[in-house]
Amino acid sequence: MSTPVGFDNETYLAEQTAAILERVTRFENKLYLEFGGKLIYDYHAARVLPGFDPNVKIRLLQKLRDKSEVVLCIYARDIERKKMRADFGITYDSDALKLIDDLREWGIKVTGVVITRYENQPSALLFKNKLERRGIQVCIHRYTKGYPTDVDVVVSDEGYGANEYIKTTQPIVVITGPGPLSGKLATCLSQLYHEWRRGVHAGYAKFETFPIWNLPLKHPINVAYEAATADIRDFNVIDSFHLEAYNEKAVNYNRDVEAFPLVRRIIEKITGGPSFYKSPTDMGVNRAGFGIVDDSVVRVAATQEVIRRYFRYSCEYALGLADKETVQRSELLMNELGAKPEDMATVTSARSAAAEAEKLGKGNEGVFCGAAIQLHDGTIVTGKNSMLMHSASALVLNAIKRLAKLPDAIHLLQPSIIESLTHFKKDVLRGKMLSLDLEETLIALVISAATNPSATAAVDKLKELRGCEVHLTHIPTPGDDAGLRKLGVNLTTDPNHVSSRLFVS
Repeated sequence: MSTPVGFDNETYLAEQTAAILERVTRFENKLYLEFGGKLIYDYHAARVLPGFDPNVKIRLLQKLRDKSEVVLCIYARDIERKKMRADFGITYDSDALKLIDDLREWGIKVTGVVITRYENQPSALLFKNKLERRGIQVCIHRYTKGYPTDVDVVVSDEGYGANEYIKTTQPIVVITGPGPLSGKLATCLSQLYHEWRRGVHAGYAKFETFPIWNLPLKHPINVAYEAATADIRDFNVIDSFHLEAYNEKAVNYNRDVEAFPLVRRIIEKITGGPSFYKSPTDMGVNRAGFGIVDDSVVRVAATQEVIRRYFRYSCEYALGLADKETVQRSELLMNELGAKPEDMATVTSARSAAAEAEKLGKGNEGVFCGAAIQLHDGTIVTGKNSMLMHSASALVLNAIKRLAKLPDAIHLLQPSIIESLTHFKKDVLRGKMLSLDLEETLIALVISAATNPSATAAVDKLKELRGCEVHLTHIPTPGDDAGLRKLGVNLTTDPNHVSSRLFVS
């Protein structure tokens, strides 16, 4: 069964490239382009727009690399509190380093890094030192004096003028960063101030993907964006400025609409003339809607993403990483679409597997866990935990056996390898949980493949799990979480702890 496609990348590339180049010509060939969302590995977009290439935006920049350069922004407090990028399981500062490496591999110039709203945080200073000693330019921007009420001070040498000017040479300067609230807009406006002081009539625009302005307000794609940002309380609205200026409905999100009067006043103060734009939608360069080729496909995919977000926030709440209001907000959005958690095909199957494990009395520490995966042909495969391995481990082994057309009775892991690993965990590492997590299981599988042809055939099928839906009845251990992330599956989990222990390794 082929995966339905709802989005055409080539149409989007052509539309978005033309729109950016047209915007550059408006501003004497100097444009500061704020990138909303993820520049590389945009898996949210790939999930809600089936067919969307997670790297289509970087492909666009690669086409424009002779005209563009990149500046990264990172909020100092995000460095200090070690904020995580969930899809990679790494901190924002590590993500910034990874992004620099990735951009360089694509042949795109990275001019430097701006640490925004800096207040002498020790971790931010260490990050600055690390970058500078690797030859990367770092600028420090503190809170802008007078912001947001006193525009005369903001647009002065005491405000934006106090920020270090970032020297750039290309007509398109992409301002990006890991996650929202990283200070991208303030950096753009600060640069705009410095440019106009130097006689360069530069402009500003925002590269957007979500919300999609020319879809209905409550289209599942736009609701999925609200679900993705429920933790920072973003929500979509009709752009009243656009409606007044053009008598045309357009969807934007609350922060852009709320900030627009201030942004317009700042631009007018910088340029000494009328604003470039009549509405926040005008500021955006967003042609994603024109790449949608099957609305029914993206509606289904976006609804599934809203359910995923509900599961994610529920688990984060159980771990103390999210508040109750975020969970409730995501649940309301799910209900708004008439969806429920069990609408994901893997959920009921995973819970049934856990019930079967309990019935058989096979678990670890009295906890019975189930897991389910939906393969690309629609087949559901399940796994359950035992004294030997975690449910995620059993699931992956069962799935690749199914893909390799191997009988269930065949063992992919040699008993001697399992015994050796268990002995090592118990007697050498003095571990408490002796069953194999997914990372350990994958290592054991590769070792077995050296002498077991069936294991070799199964290993070759691991790559076919990428993009499959997986549900676990319990929050994964670090080894399960890392293994599933590396396999590239879309994971949801019930908000249940895998053990009564407070520290699980």
